[in-house]
Order: sequence, then structure tokens, then C-alpha cells
Amino acid sequence: MYKVGEKIVKWRIPIFIISILLLIPSLLGMIHTRVNYDILYYLPDSIETMQGQDILAKEFGTGAYSMFICEGMENKDVVELKKKIEQVDHVEKVVWYDSLLDISVPMEMLPDKVLEVFNTEDSTMMFIIFDTTTSADETMQAIKDIRAIAGKQCFLSGMSAIVTDTKDLSDQEVVIYVVIAVILSATVLAVAMESFFIPVVFLLGIGMAILYNLGSNVFMGEISYITKALTAVLQLGVTMDYSIFLWHSYQEQLEEFEDRKVAMAHAVEKTIKSVVGSSLTTVAGFIALCFMSFTLGLDLGIVMAKGVVIGVLCCVTVLPSMIMIFDKVLEKTKHRPLLPEMNHLSDFITRHYKFFALVMVLLIVPAAYCQKNADVYYNLDETLPEDLPSVMANNKLQNNFNMGAMHMLLIDSSLPGKEVRQMMEEMEQVDGVKGVLGMESLLGSRVPESMIPESIKEVLENENYELMLINNEYKVASEEVNQQITELNEILKRYDPSGMLVGEAPCTKDLITITDKDFKVVNAVSILAVFVIIIFVFKSWFLPIVLVAVIEFAIFINLGIPYLTGTTIPFIASIVIGTIQLGSTVDYAILMTSRYETERGSGRSKKESIQIAHRASMKSIIVSAISFFAATFGVGVYSNIDMISSLCSLMARGALISMVVVLCVLPSMFMVFDKIICKSSKNFKGAYRNEQK
Repeated sequence: MYKVGEKIVKWRIPIFIISILLLIPSLLGMIHTRVNYDILYYLPDSIETMQGQDILAKEFGTGAYSMFICEGMENKDVVELKKKIEQVDHVEKVVWYDSLLDISVPMEMLPDKVLEVFNTEDSTMMFIIFDTTTSADETMQAIKDIRAIAGKQCFLSGMSAIVTDTKDLSDQEVVIYVVIAVILSATVLAVAMESFFIPVVFLLGIGMAILYNLGSNVFMGEISYITKALTAVLQLGVTMDYSIFLWHSYQEQLEEFEDRKVAMAHAVEKTIKSVVGSSLTTVAGFIALCFMSFTLGLDLGIVMAKGVVIGVLCCVTVLPSMIMIFDKVLEKTKHRPLLPEMNHLSDFITRHYKFFALVMVLLIVPAAYCQKNADVYYNLDETLPEDLPSVMANNKLQNNFNMGAMHMLLIDSSLPGKEVRQMMEEMEQVDGVKGVLGMESLLGSRVPESMIPESIKEVLENENYELMLINNEYKVASEEVNQQITELNEILKRYDPSGMLVGEAPCTKDLITITDKDFKVVNAVSILAVFVIIIFVFKSWFLPIVLVAVIEFAIFINLGIPYLTGTTIPFIASIVIGTIQLGSTVDYAILMTSRYETERGSGRSKKESIQIAHRASMKSIIVSAISFFAATFGVGVYSNIDMISSLCSLMARGALISMVVVLCVLPSMFMVFDKIICKSSKNFKGAYRNEQK
């Protein structure tokens, strides 16, 4: 490794030039990586609701759909507006009252349940069908074109409208996320480090790694907007430790070697050994996300695991080159560290280890209970500000038409009409169902079949399937609508075992079921992976139990706080936060444990070893945690997308909680279990026996 360090120092200028040139393909890769703003897209293709969506697209040419509300408009104006909307690219059909009858014919000619769908006292509603999928670029452009045509008294609701608004808001904010994270991180580093210029070097090096990572996503084709928004912030927070370690190692080597090149070569050697081992737990945490059935985890896991690996490579190549190139500037901007020594605080913590051990014993079960029972939400429009057009439209739909998300029913077209009508009657008795609309609904006593236009028949049936719409008054992801969907499916399967209930609410119900399972799987995989890594690092079967238990305690506290404060968090937070917090902050525990292992293995007493380990690691842990906090906290406060805001706030708080728990509780675990640790760990052999002598 020393020879590798020598080569990096020798070729520092070419390495720096190449690192700059690599930014060009990285930027091109970023430009050509599509961003997906539809969360439901990441549901597995194997589930019935997603298969139903594919059938809708193939059999009926129905991709996305939206409800379009017009307030206070005369029928003739609505007709003109409808004609304009029909001309918008990728609008397949627009269904309104005049699709069934001429507007000169009284609306009362329509069956009551059909009439109620289209009209209230001062509002009327159209049903817009697109020929492209919910989150397709073409659909989002069509949404913008329709809004440009419509006036202020018109409102466009539905998932595609939500996705479009999410895209616009996310694109506006994502650059600001990075700016906030950089400013706050630079401020922390300027205070904590020995040079005012070193934060600039660190952030340039990490910034290159982030751009390489984002550019290399081009091979994936597309990434989620959540992944795009979090990558820079999360990679900055997680990989900052590696840069800090290299700098501290370099400063230590300068005390032994006058030649700065030799000192840097030795620093690179030590950094490679330490950082590679340390980064494994972080990579393992992100890889655990890849085991989710909900493939947003795979998306985020691959990108972030790749980002950590790229961050390590840049830390031992690009960063040493930059430090050597800017060495004179770094020397001139050196200052006394503003972070004070904390030996007295360290002594207080280690002296009162029994108290902190008791705190963990008393709190771990209540914390686990709070974490398990914290409220989460699955309704995606709750992640967005109330003043966004799509959110306002959804509220109008609920208030004016008493309508939640509309379900779609796919049944075999060969099913006898009598059975279809019986099924519809049963479904209309289910709580929250306002009506079931299909060909049978239109063929009321006042509308003969000959009067139904072919364009409407094409929407509702073909040779294989009949499509029905279920008008529902319950909100997506509510307990009421989930119970309703269960009852509707029971009725459907009795009449048509191959029938499918699809739409936003059924997809969201599947999302709830799948992510509940994912939470257990991801937690188990991440704990097992980190456990195995710690076994190999310390050659001990008991230390992994101690370290993982301490970090899990911190995770319980972090995810339990929303329960105590009555805060509802997005569903994805409960899955990914525990894994990210475990993978990224277990390093704090590993750092202290490594020093404890060194001191105890060399024959020092239990108390002395723990005191030295605690003092030596305390400042590094605090700087690392505060850096992570700084990179994520500002974004959590700023973001108007609650999905992003909640994730960043939880990560920021998690870093501080892990810091406090590791500094206060881990030493007490060493004190209590020292005998077992020494007997069960290869590198502690003889330590306990020597102390007894």
C-alpha cells in the first residue's frame, strides 16, 4: 500500500487533470439519465394491480388518466374547452356529458349515478385518458399543455398531475439542497479542522465523487427523484469521514517525516487500510436496500453503494493529489482548532458508566415500542405543499364531488350481463362506493344502446375485457379505502376469478403490504451484513452483538420520537432510515472499539483502555456526526417535499443520536462486558488473564 501511496504522490498532477477531465463524461451521463417521479412505478411487476395497468395500456390504449374539474362554466364553454384538450398531444380521449348525449339534450336523460359523476351544483368534471403512462415525459408535457389551455377556474387532478408537480418542485429545489449542504458542511469543517482552506479541498474532492456517481447512473437508464435529491447530500455526509481521516493521518505523518511526499504516501497507506474496512459497513447498509420488493430500495441502494465506493477511491487518489498541489495554501491558512479538548467530559462519561448502562436497559424496550408504533403515511400528495395545483385539484375533487381516487375494474367480456349487474349491485352496497359505472350503467331505462357512441364503447369494452369505473368517496391509503378494496376484491373474485381491481388506491394498498414486509427484510439483512463484517474486522463473536445493539438502540430512539411527538412520517423513512443510520454511524462505534482493542490487547487495564479509547475517539466521532448532521439538516428544514424533508431530518437527527449513544453507552458496555469480550475476541487474548495476574 505504501508503494501505491508513492505512485499517487508522484503522479498527483496527472491524477488531478484526469479527475477534472472525467467531469465531462460525468455531466453528459447526468444529462442523459432520466429521472422518474412516480413512486408507484417501483411496485413489483408481478402483483395483480401492476399487471392490470399493463392490460389497460395494451387492450384499451389507456395509460394515465386524470379528472378535470371546471367551476362556474356554461356547457357551451366546457364543450369548446374539451375540444382544445382533445387536440393536446397524447390525450387519447376526453369523456364528458357530451360524449354520451348532445348538450341540447337535458342532462336528466342520463342515469342518476352517471349524472352524479359529471356534475355538482356549480362544477362539472371531465375524464381525461392519456395514451402514455402516469410518469412518462409525454404525459407530464400533456399535463402542462392542458393547464396552459385551462383557466383559473379549472383544476386537473390525478397521479400524473401530482407527478408533474413533484418534478417541477424537485427540479427547482435539488440544486439548493447541494448549496445548503455545502455551506453548512464547510462551516462545520472550518471550525473543527486545522485549516480554513481544507473545507474547500474536501468539498471539491467529494463534489467530484458525487458527479462521477451521478454520471455513472446513465447505465441504469433512470433513477428516482428521491435518489437524485438525496444522493449528493447523503454521499457528502457519509463519505466526509474518509477525507477527515486522510487529513488527520497526513498531519500525524508530518510529525515523523520531514519530506511531505513521504508523509502523504504513508498517510495514503494507512487511509486505504482503515477506510476500506470502515466503508464496508456503509456499503452493506445500502446493499441491504436492494433486497426490497419495492424497487425504489434497489434504485437508492445501488446508487449510494456505488457512491461510497467512488468516494473511497477519490479519497485515496484525487484528495491526496489536491492536498499536495494546494499544500502551501493549506499551510498558510492553518489555525488553532476551535473545537476544545473534552477530556473532562470523557472522564465524566466513563466514570458514570453504570448510569448510562441503566439508561439503555430502561429505555431500549420503550424506544422499540415507540419506533414500531410510529404513524406513517402512504398518500403521496401528502408529501407536497397544499398550494400546488394537483393538491388543490385533489381537494376540489374530494370537497365538490365527494370523490376519492377512482378504481378501475377489469372483467372478462364473456361474463353474462345478468351476473355483471348482480356484481355491480353488490359492489354498490360496499361502504364508500358511490356507484359502479360501465356499459350496464349507461344502458339505463332512458338510454338505448344505439345512442351510446362507438367512442364510449371503445373506452369501456373490447373482445377480451370490459372496463368499469368505481366511484369512491374514501381517500387513498386510508383504512376505510383499504377495507373497501378488500371487500370489492372478494366480490369480484366470486364472479370473475381472473378479474382485476386497479388504480391508485389498490396500488397504494399493495404498497402498504409490500413495504411492511420490506421493512423486516431490510432490517434483518442490514443487521446480518454489518454483524458479519464486524466479526471479521475484530475476530470476535461477541463484539458485533454489543456494537449492533448500541446502534439499534440509537435507531429505536430516532424512529420512536415521531410516535412521542405525534408526527406522521412517510412510509419510505421507516424502511431506509434504520439501514442508513446503522450502516453509516456504526463507524463511530468501530472507531472507538478499534482503539479499545489496541489498548486492551497491549495489556492495559480495562478502565485505562476504555478511558484512552474514549478520549482518543471522542473528537473524531463528534466532528464526523456534526458533519453528517450539517449535510442533511439544512435540506430537511428547507425542502417543501415532505418525503425529502422527513428523510433528511431523520438522518440528521439520527447522526446526533448515534453520536450521543456511542459516546455515552458504548463505554459502559465495554465496562460491563469486558470479561466476555476479552475471552471471545482473538485480538484480546490474554488481556483479562494478564489483568488478574
